Order: sequence, then C-alpha cells, then structure tokens
Amino acid sequence: MSPTIPSKLRVCAVSFLNTSPLVWGMLHGAQRGMFELDFRIPAECADQVAAGASDIGIIPSFELTRQDLEIIPGTGIACHGAVRSILLVSSRPAAEIRTLAVDSSSRTSVQLARVILERKYGAGYRAVPHAPDLEAMLRIADAALVIGDPALRIDPARLPYYVYDLGAEWVEMTGLPMVFAVWAGRRGAVTPQVGEAFRDSCRYGKAHLEQIVSVESARRDFPPALVREYLTRHIVHELGTREYEGMQLFLTYARSHRAASLI
Repeated sequence: MSPTIPSKLRVCAVSFLNTSPLVWGMLHGAQRGMFELDFRIPAECADQVAAGASDIGIIPSFELTRQDLEIIPGTGIACHGAVRSILLVSSRPAAEIRTLAVDSSSRTSVQLARVILERKYGAGYRAVPHAPDLEAMLRIADAALVIGDPALRIDPARLPYYVYDLGAEWVEMTGLPMVFAVWAGRRGAVTPQVGEAFRDSCRYGKAHLEQIVSVESARRDFPPALVREYLTRHIVHELGTREYEGMQLFLTYARSHRAASLI
C-alpha cells in the first residue's frame, strides 16, 4: 500500500538520464500524482529549494555545505567507480592544467573536479564557465568538465585527449563511493511517509528498467545498450552506510576548500 502524503509537495527533479529511475514511480507507478514535479538542471533544483519554490529537490551533495536541509535517506545518485557522465577532458596531463572550462549545471561536479585536481594532482587552475561544447571549451582552456547527458554523447576512447572519469578518480583516491546528489528538502517537508514514497518510486524504477531503457533511449537519442549499461553499471541509486561515508568525506573536503578560499 502506498503511503499517504498529507498535502501535495512541490518536488524539483533533474532532467538528466541518471535520475530517471528515481522518479519513474512518480511518473508511472503508485506514486503518480502524489507530488507536483518540476524538471530542471541540478543547480537550479538547489536554488528552487533555497528560494522556497520547491519543498524537496534532487540536491547536488555540495549544496549540503550551503543549505540546512533534511535528507531523504536511502536513495540518491552515486557511483562505485567510473560514472561515465562526469568527464574531465584535457589537452595536457592533469597536473599541468591551469585553466578549466566548466559546465556549471552541477555544483557537485565542479567541486569534485577541484578536489581531485588539487588533492590528487596538485594542480592549481582558474575555472571558466562555458556551455557544454567540448571543442569550444578546449579552445579557451587547457581542459573541459562535461557532465550529464552531454558527457554520455562523448566516446572517451575516440578522443585525442587525456580523459579523466571523475567517479573513477574519486574512488581510486579515497576507496569510497561518490555521492553526487540526494533527495533533500526544507525542515518539516521530509516526513517518514514522504521518504517511503521516494524510496518506493526508486524501487519501481529499478523493477521497470527495460521500460526506462526503451523510453529514454528513444527520447534522448541514445543507443539502448548505452542507457542500460549506464543505469546498471555506472550509476547507483540506493544509498547505504558506505555511500554516506563517502559523501561526508567529500563534504569535508569541500568545506575545507571553502574555508581556505575565504582566508
């Protein structure tokens, strides 16, 4: 039986492929009609919740260093290795990067790039915001950060550049999963019933993966095999102790960088 939600909450979801299983139940399952869904890029979802325009959103984990939000436990977006959809493409080795063109639609990805480049490779660089166009980005900077669906359209094996998958880089550096985003909302909005509805929606999506592959591959013009592999081998939607341990380490690094930048 589906949980009872006392009033229809405003939920900001993300338009990228990686969130499809999270909202599939809200779109097609027993959770359909429980929430008012609005689809945006990750950074905009965070801003919607901060402004009070949404009650709950899929929030870039970095945003937890800036907003006092209540997390819906057990579900989100993470990886245990190569994530495939967050690529740092460079004309030179990582340690030599001095300028980085960034697609700033996800604040977590931008901060993850900074953490990895500074802590793992000792690279100090200047970030330049740019639309996700790889060749244009590399004309103005040493390297480019491309995320989400645009990154999935890139075949790293065919590029004449250095390519760093930031999910794989994080796991190699820390030995922990990387959590990119969580469902979170304002205090009072996240009740046990709401949390169960969100987890049920994710379970419904995982149980209907082939439907997602069929629909999303056609809608986004991706090969079905790419969608299936991405959602089953690269993205993790169920979060447990190890995922939250990895998230807390990332937040510690992110807060440390913010504090250092203020000195």
